[in-house]
Amino acid sequence: MLKEDQIPEKYRAVIDEQISVYKLKRSITQMNFIPDTPKIPIEKQTHWLKIPDVICVFVDMLGSTHLSASLYDSSTAGAYQLFTGTAVRLFSEFESPYIDVRGDGAFALFDSDQPYRALAAAVTFKTFSAEEFVPRINKATDVEVGCHIGIDQKTVLVRKVGFKRYRGRSDRQNEVWAGKPVNMAAKLAALTSDGELLASDRFFANITSKLATHSCGCPPGDKVALWKKVDVSENVALDFDKAYRLRSYWCKKHGAQYCTDILALDDE
Repeated sequence: MLKEDQIPEKYRAVIDEQISVYKLKRSITQMNFIPDTPKIPIEKQTHWLKIPDVICVFVDMLGSTHLSASLYDSSTAGAYQLFTGTAVRLFSEFESPYIDVRGDGAFALFDSDQPYRALAAAVTFKTFSAEEFVPRINKATDVEVGCHIGIDQKTVLVRKVGFKRYRGRSDRQNEVWAGKPVNMAAKLAALTSDGELLASDRFFANITSKLATHSCGCPPGDKVALWKKVDVSENVALDFDKAYRLRSYWCKKHGAQYCTDILALDDE
């Protein structure tokens, strides 16, 4: 317990207020989809939304620690802008209901009925990174960069934390997503090498169409399985034992059509 003289009174008052809120009974409203951001509660401090089976696609820049803001400010700024800016805009085009930037990466949330849309968004960003981001930044900086991607799916609780308004502004607030998907997707991404995508088994269970699990046959040959099962049972940070790794990108010949066809699978 805090002692009276341990922290100045005005700061202790903030802590005491938040402890009093913690002691109150919380109310939970069940939702079947991710709501528009303005509809996520903030005014009633004990009110949360519960959304089942939310999908999180987490993309993270690999090698960003070698980019120096003090020595190569323009190149570093350009790399971050190209990576996170493209991620945010692509996720928006794929109709993600919620997008946020975290450090040198970004994550997008999708509803439970959008597994193929989430996958298509991830593979599209993966392809962009390999074909555009990595070679451009390497040429400009001689730094080896890349991206790694994780996907998970599980129930979340969400509300805004912060101020409704502050001096006429409303930007001192942010959404808190309590639950596994964002954290697990980030941890999965951290386990991958450049250009790899690692998905939890609970997400992959929704990817049943051969359009999304097998190749198009290029180069000429059989349509082979694209995903490899990975044992992650020894990783105590994860709450599942199996994951699935994808190393392929959109095919240079058939990729655009495959992306369109995979997106349509969510509507079947």
